[in-house]
Amino acid sequence: MSLVSTDWLYNNINKVKIFDSSWHLPNENRNAFEEYKKGHIQGSIFFDIDKYSDKKSDLPHMLPSKKEWELCMSSLGISNDDIIVIYDDSHLISSCRCWYTFLYFGHNQNSVFILDGGLKKWKEENRETVKSIMNISKSKYFATENKKLVKNKIEIDQNILEKKFKVVDARSKKRFEGKEAEQRKGLRSGSIPGSYCLPFRQLMNDDNTFKKKDEIRLEFMNIINLEENDIVFSCGSGITASVLALAYSLINNKYSPTVYDGSWSEFGKE
Repeated sequence: MSLVSTDWLYNNINKVKIFDSSWHLPNENRNAFEEYKKGHIQGSIFFDIDKYSDKKSDLPHMLPSKKEWELCMSSLGISNDDIIVIYDDSHLISSCRCWYTFLYFGHNQNSVFILDGGLKKWKEENRETVKSIMNISKSKYFATENKKLVKNKIEIDQNILEKKFKVVDARSKKRFEGKEAEQRKGLRSGSIPGSYCLPFRQLMNDDNTFKKKDEIRLEFMNIINLEENDIVFSCGSGITASVLALAYSLINNKYSPTVYDGSWSEFGKE
């Protein structure tokens, strides 16, 4: 159960730790933290995907180190036994990236959830939002890296020849096919040789909820065998790849969400 409903969160709001992990593309001209300050779900903590990433990398929001993640979670008052609910107000469903990061660093996968529909659905149901920011008491968080959940460029390059796993790209078909220019400078158009395309939006409803499992199955069945576990998801910079990783885990409970962290931001460098 990686998803929880707005009703579930409303009824359990005092039993969980809540993250607002909204993130927007630069060309959207939106400031996620400023929007958070104007209104968020009571008790939610703002999670800055760019801030809590690898600052040494020239690639966008790469996974931080184990030590950096422990410091981050400790500063945000998170304990290893906390139940986490993550939401966003982003077109890209950025909450999935935060969910994936928690799993990568060893948080109990049965204790990390996405709010289905995010802040958009919460507001559409006229549920309360607040401006007040809660005080945080620091904690002591311990992480364990699940390195099998991430692939690097060397492994991706090797796999083009060896074909040990399938790579599924969450970008639009036009970007995947090289018919549309990339938004980031210094990137060529196209896709990883031998990879498949499943635009993440095909798995979402208009209200930012995930489609029903049967509908998700049909989308994946067009490109892969649903019993396959050697699947790696890619995208522009690791955000929407996490959407596909979560969606596939909804229909295959043996699958461990695996992402090519550098994605096209790394592979597509000119």
